[in-house]
Amino acid sequence: MSENEIEELRSRFAREAMAIMERRGEEVNRAKLASELNIARTRVETVFPEEADLLEAVTGEWFAPKLAVMDEVMATDLPPRRKMYEFFARRFLLLRDNFKHDPASFKLYVEMGERYFEYAQSYIDLADHYLCELIAQAQAEGHFAGLEINQALSLINQAVLCYIQPYLIAMIDERLTEAKLAALIDALFDGLQARDSDARGNQSISSV
Repeated sequence: MSENEIEELRSRFAREAMAIMERRGEEVNRAKLASELNIARTRVETVFPEEADLLEAVTGEWFAPKLAVMDEVMATDLPPRRKMYEFFARRFLLLRDNFKHDPASFKLYVEMGERYFEYAQSYIDLADHYLCELIAQAQAEGHFAGLEINQALSLINQAVLCYIQPYLIAMIDERLTEAKLAALIDALFDGLQARDSDARGNQSISSV
């Protein structure tokens, strides 16, 4: 088979595996996939030489719509504040819809993501790369004054974590709203900066 044919089968088999997982409520390995599709196991192994290759392909298919949303937002000419809001909000709405459509399958993917985090790492890194670009655009307009980009990146991610972390979306669900996210983004743009405004004070906090 050519490389293009293998890539097409890789995507198709990964989607088939996801459909089986969602139907059965459990992970699918190469042997189960071949059995469910009624094809020779060697055909599946040609596309996925290792079990990890199937897991990686499933991860890629799960992230694909989220990546598409990020790419669409980054391609716009929106002002930085609105652009950052959409960068998080559109992924949040997609994840929330996934959860509400099939909570059991959503939680299965969350559990798999925790076990096989290394396959998701490159997608998380890409999201951080895009967010760094947005921070740079915002700083060009005077926001996040005095902060290094990596400092702002860490603080912003922590502030909006519950809107992009699938586990938290599944856990607190109805308490997350677009209005609250917009308020958080406004607060970050209006107040996040390097200047110490005395929240920490001069005394350490006792753990007692």
